[in-house]
Amino acid sequence: MTWPMGIVVRNKAKLVAKGYSQIEGIDYDETYAPVARLKAIRIFLAYAAHKNIIVHQMDVKSEILQGDLHEVVYLQQPPRFEDLSHPNHVYRLNKDVYGLKQSPRAWYETLSNFLVKSGYRRRTIDPTFFV
Repeated sequence: MTWPMGIVVRNKAKLVAKGYSQIEGIDYDETYAPVARLKAIRIFLAYAAHKNIIVHQMDVKSEILQGDLHEVVYLQQPPRFEDLSHPNHVYRLNKDVYGLKQSPRAWYETLSNFLVKSGYRRRTIDPTFFV
């Protein structure tokens, strides 16, 4: 679609899993959503103020991050995007997609592995706190 001023508008779509249909113990074993505790944030800010460290804040949109899956996950072909020559085939996922119960744990593991390899150390006060 093109607007009168010549601006091209593109519709973007992403593959979303029906996570609400997953059954614990059959489709997934564990879920995990990394949340920083208020106590850890207070300690961090007090330490930064004591050492005169400039603190920057960054929001991360977790639904666009994709972590590696460690279990085998299959996904049905989305409606209106079925392969007519293979209607009974399914997708085998290598990376998580938005909507899976495993997604938050998978992307957090990918992020924390990257931070540890980059020289950050996980603190004992909070597993989501890296220095």
